[in-house]
Order: sequence, then structure tokens, then C-alpha cells
Amino acid sequence: MTDTATFDLAGKNFDYPVLSGSVGPDVVDIRKLYGQTGAFTYDPGFTSTASCRSEITYIDGDEGVLLHRGYPIGELAEKSSFMEVAYLLLNGELPSADELSGFNHTISRHTMVHEQLATFFRGFRRDAHPMAIMCGVVGALSAFYHDSTDIHDPQQRMIASHRLIAKIPTIAAMAYKYSVGQPFLYPDNSLSYTGNFLRMTFGVPAEPYEVNPAIERAMDRIFILHADHEQNASTSTVRLAGSSGANPFACMAAGIACLWGPAHGGANEAALNMLHEIGTPDRIPEFIARAKDKNDPFRLMGFGHRVYKNYDPRATVMQKTVREVFETLNVSDPVFETALKLEEIALNDPYFIEKKLFPNVDFYSGVILSAIGFPTSMFTVLFALARTVGWVAQWNEMITDPDQKIGRPRQLYTGPTQRSYVAVGER
Repeated sequence: MTDTATFDLAGKNFDYPVLSGSVGPDVVDIRKLYGQTGAFTYDPGFTSTASCRSEITYIDGDEGVLLHRGYPIGELAEKSSFMEVAYLLLNGELPSADELSGFNHTISRHTMVHEQLATFFRGFRRDAHPMAIMCGVVGALSAFYHDSTDIHDPQQRMIASHRLIAKIPTIAAMAYKYSVGQPFLYPDNSLSYTGNFLRMTFGVPAEPYEVNPAIERAMDRIFILHADHEQNASTSTVRLAGSSGANPFACMAAGIACLWGPAHGGANEAALNMLHEIGTPDRIPEFIARAKDKNDPFRLMGFGHRVYKNYDPRATVMQKTVREVFETLNVSDPVFETALKLEEIALNDPYFIEKKLFPNVDFYSGVILSAIGFPTSMFTVLFALARTVGWVAQWNEMITDPDQKIGRPRQLYTGPTQRSYVAVGER
């Protein structure tokens, strides 16, 4: 027997079924609410609304749990690879050795982009933000790959998915190269997905580029930790764009545009800027005091999370990765020393513990990316690169969902009621 929730409106009762997932909170199915009552629900930001069914990612913010297809993010980051996680998100199961080999081969054969895209890049100003370039170029892919824009053809959807996963690192590296005035490097299919990206980003034609295994592993881990995060703003944007029947390249461009917002994809840059503002470890107590002062607008960036009310499970992995990268690169910088000291103080301060303001994934990722050599303007680009896998998986799931309809949120109208037009000379 299905549980029901009773809704009392104007003295009348209406019953709505309560649906249960495999894990997590129940949801009240209110699809018939407006038809039966003439009323809508009011939920700014959709924070209490389930917009879809999904089998991909599960988050329990109170317990600090993040699962991809049932696998804990910590295990995947420690034991898996980004390509293996990509296969898992797309297909629902971890691949066999042969399946992973085949998937790697397929992705590596799609890494090149149409040669005319190089000309397309020259239409941007030299000082264009890399995310502006990403929005434009990814959206333009639909003009180059007409043979994979039919969303009703499963084969074309698969090809588009593979193309997006494969070409985003190439486009991201080209965006960086364009910003620093260096020539584009073609992909090298003998390298791993992450190694290839590092070479295209930091390599130059004049000399061979050797991928540092520790840096490659750190970047691969960062990609895994950012691969998907349930129905966040950019993922919801991809689904909303896709619900209209838009082609997959346009949907990914929409996701990139949403991710560009500082409240979403720019948090790691904000955290690093904060560390620069603090400057040296000896100034930390001053800024800790300011963070506790309700009358001071200063906030510690990179602490706490919209969803996680416990320790961000991704931050646990990043905490270890920070130290590995610092040791590999022999980093000696006050900013990095400040980050480690601030982490230590915050984890032991009763104020932060009580308010559950733990370091999140953004606190660590900005520090790591800066140490590797990425400018802050590239941070969100790297986020988009990793999240493309999740967007593609979510988009595919949405297309095949029989319950999916074009997104059409309602509103609580508070403007003027109907009134008559007055001629301009009489106003």
C-alpha cells in the first residue's frame, strides 16, 4: 500500500502519493495538485522539490555521504580513474578490463576538434576569459557535428556523449593556450585522458613534455571529485535546456554558462583569493576573529557547504592530495602554508565545529590547482571539464525518462492586476 500525504486547502482534503527511492528522503507526488486544487507550491530555488528521478548520484548532506551509482566517492577517488568513473556514470556499472580498454580507445579517438575551430578561437579577444571562450566554442560544436544532434537516435546520443567527454579537455587546453599566446597542441593518444590534458595545457612544440605521475594522479582525482553532484544548478540547467529538445552541445554550453557563476563554480577561486588576502599564517587569528564577528562582512571562503552539514567527503581526499602535490613540487609559499595552518585551526576551533564549518572541496582544489600552475581564470574551466561527464550522464538519463516533460516552473505573481491602456498624452 502506497503512503499518502493529505493536503488541506479551503476546507477540502486532497491526498497525494508518497514515493520512496532506494535511499534518502521520501517525496510527495504533487503532479496533480494544480489540476485538483488550482494552487501551486512555492519553493524558491527548488530546495524542497525533486525535479526528476535519477539513478546516478546520491548525496546525504547531514551524514557527509556522496555515492556515484552506489559507490562512495572516497573509494572511487582512491582506487579508480576518471575514465573508469566516467564509464560508471554513463553506463551504471564499473567496466571490465576489456570494457575500460574499449572506452579509453573510443574517447581517445574523439579528442581532436575540427580544424576550423582554431580559426573560431581567433574571433575572441586575447584577454577573453577562458569561460567565455568555453561557452562559445562548446555551443558552436553543434555547427560542426551535425551527425550527432538527433536526440531521439540512441546511436547519435552515444556519439555526442563520447565527443563531448573527449573534446572538452582539448577545448579547455586551447582556451588556456589562446589566453597566454602559445600555439595549440594536438592531442597525443598514447597518453591517458588526464595526462593528455596536462600536455596540451603546459607543453610546447619546441620540446617534449613529460607528464609528472604525481601531478597526473592529483588532477585525475580532482576530476573524479567534480564529476557529478546530483541536481545542482548547472546540472539542472543542462536538464532544463535538454527538456526542450535542444541538442547536446547547446545543453552543455548552458551548463558551462551556469557554472561560471561565482556562487557555483567560482568558489575555489574565492577561497584562494581569501588566502592571498590573509597572506601569512601569523595573520590567521585576526581573520578568524573577523569571521566570528557578525558585524564584519568578512567570511571564510571554502568552509561549509550548501548541501553538506557534515564534513564534505570530497574534502577528505583533497586534504591528502594537497600534501602529495606540495611534496612532489617542493612547494614553499606563504599562501600554501597559510592554507594548511588555517585548516588546522578551523578543524580544532569550537566555533567552527559547532557550526559545522569544515573545509570543503573548494578550499583545497584552488590551492592544488595554483600549485600545479593553473591561473585562477582556469579554475572554473577545469570544473566544467570534469563536470561534463556528469552533465552528459544526466542528460542521457533525462532523454530516456518517460516522465520527463519540458521544464516549466510556475510563479507567485505579485505585479499589478489587469488595467486599461492610457494614451501617452493622457498619462
